[in-house]
Amino acid sequence: MTRQHHPSRLRAVTIAAGALAFLATTAVAQGAPPGGGQRTPPMVLTITGWPDGAQIPVKFTQAGEQVSPELRWTNVPAGTQSFVVNMLDPDVAVQRGTETQPHWIVWNIPATATGLPEGVKPGAEQADGMRQISASGPQYRGPGAPATGPHHHYTFEVYALDTKLDVAPSTAAQPVTAALETRAAVMKAMQGHVLGKAVYVGLFRRPE
Repeated sequence: MTRQHHPSRLRAVTIAAGALAFLATTAVAQGAPPGGGQRTPPMVLTITGWPDGAQIPVKFTQAGEQVSPELRWTNVPAGTQSFVVNMLDPDVAVQRGTETQPHWIVWNIPATATGLPEGVKPGAEQADGMRQISASGPQYRGPGAPATGPHHHYTFEVYALDTKLDVAPSTAAQPVTAALETRAAVMKAMQGHVLGKAVYVGLFRRPE
């Protein structure tokens, strides 16, 4: 004798299965492991010189001493082999294109680092293997938005990678071009290796 399945019961089972699939997909998208384990906490970037989204003190800018600020990061993902810091000004369209101003690109920061100290010294390569470049050359370039315009949103990004990057700085004659080409090469080499990311923002325009 063939058992007859009631249509309403079949609909209930289908709806329940769909709901479970949706919840599982949502959990994975939000960072929770598929097996229902504990979610990995996201990376956090902190800059001690100012609160996130607040005014950047003059000492860190082109209107002051132009020293790089202290960066700290926490909740580093397991398996991290190096870090990349990318500082940019999204309010500037460089060379009449879509590129943002490359204020500071730092790569191959050692995996043991918990941040960068204030006042990183100029130089294409540091003793620990860390490399850097900006639109001003192999050094930090501070904010410099003009006094006559709006505040610019200077953005600091830190990436945790599962590898070190085999990227050499561009040898282009113009510092801005060299920084743009190097940043593009760094970002390309990072693809498929990013374990975590955090962002911090500061506002600035020159005093009138």
